[in-house]
Amino acid sequence: MPIPLDNSPDGQAARPTLRTLAEHTGLHISTISRALRQAPDASPTAALVHSAAEQLGYRRDPVAASLRTRRSGAIGMVAHSLTDIAQALIYEQVDQVAVAHGYDVLVAATGDDPRAQRRRVELLLSRRVDGLVIADAHRDGEYVEWIAALGVPYVLVMRSSPGHPSIACDDYAGGRLVGEHLIEQGHRDFALIAGPDYSAVSWDRAEGYRAALAEHGISVAEHLVEAGGLHTTTGRAGMERLLDRRRDFTAVFCAGNDFAAFGAISALKAAGIEPGTDVAVVGFNDVAAAEAMELTTVASPVAELGQLAATQLLAAIDGATPTPVRAEPSLIVRASSATPLYEMPRVGALR
Repeated sequence: MPIPLDNSPDGQAARPTLRTLAEHTGLHISTISRALRQAPDASPTAALVHSAAEQLGYRRDPVAASLRTRRSGAIGMVAHSLTDIAQALIYEQVDQVAVAHGYDVLVAATGDDPRAQRRRVELLLSRRVDGLVIADAHRDGEYVEWIAALGVPYVLVMRSSPGHPSIACDDYAGGRLVGEHLIEQGHRDFALIAGPDYSAVSWDRAEGYRAALAEHGISVAEHLVEAGGLHTTTGRAGMERLLDRRRDFTAVFCAGNDFAAFGAISALKAAGIEPGTDVAVVGFNDVAAAEAMELTTVASPVAELGQLAATQLLAAIDGATPTPVRAEPSLIVRASSATPLYEMPRVGALR
């Protein structure tokens, strides 16, 4: 039951304020304000303040808070698609961190369309968000430069651009892991199903893959490179185009993601070629279905990236400078690439 308060002159019960909570708990108003932005179990102080607020019937007035702090208490996240599992996981983590600190999250999906990107950002800013998590930055950097010029705190996540704060996996290192693994398995005829041209993530993965092969005097022939996008259908179409031209490759890296790799596996099976036995297939991200599909893939710490992005953005809103993060990937070897093609001594001859 709320504790009765003194009546106001018009006979109405006075609405409890931050000052009311401060007097009730003996804490400073600024401490009360910070605690209310946290989850009740965040600290003993937060628990005390939330308990007092419930007792007194206190309800936060977002309009008054916004006028007082010049903040809306909301952040924006721009994703290319929330049907993309990695981006959905990032949003989930951003939301959890933000809510724990008393912020709401407004999310917009752009489909990686440059015009939609700017429209969605402008819409979020019209809602007076205090900062932006950008998960759909392009490799050309124009979009990110435009965001930087807006003067609002921002952090890139799962994407990177030189000179801008970003929280990302070391995708180049992930591509290298793939190349080194396939070399160790004895492969020498390699194909590449690339991700979208505009994606710095896919580009870095492919470059790391090429670099690892180049150290062994091997290159990926241009006729064995195909676009595969980020979806099962586009990955399958990319593999079908490869198979229409050549069938002499023994390993393929799907740099876009695991879903492109699932599509490539489907096309191989339809052509009577056994993935993992006739052709090794490797994806990227280690989504939940990868284990069931026995897909070798590179795991990136997506949940951790989302948490770090939200934490760094909230710190930037308070005036801190975001610290770029490059998380280490790890290779998860499964049946789609686990069978060595040649005797191991032959690998040494490639060096």
